[in-house]
Amino acid sequence: MAKLLDTLTLNAFISFGVIIGGTLIGSLGAVFTGQAPGYSMVELAGKLKIWALVAALGGTFDTLRAIEAGFLGLKLNTVIKQLLLIFASFLGAHGGYLLILQLAGGRIR
Repeated sequence: MAKLLDTLTLNAFISFGVIIGGTLIGSLGAVFTGQAPGYSMVELAGKLKIWALVAALGGTFDTLRAIEAGFLGLKLNTVIKQLLLIFASFLGAHGGYLLILQLAGGRIR
């Protein structure tokens, strides 16, 4: 159980970091091209959400394969574990998105 909690926490922070880091570094490109960095930050954060999930999960094919094997083999604990990992990754990515939204002074779409 402790290992699962560690993995959930790690996945959440990895996806959070992908959003924050990717958005901040990506918005430098907006500064260099003369675009509004605040608007670019919000747009980049929205576009990076799915990639943050993929990065945190280490590749979605392993996760999808585990879910499939869990359903077909009636191993519900495997399915629940994978769904929790996806949920934790989503929470981290969405938390990063909300932080960027607040930093940029934007509104939730």
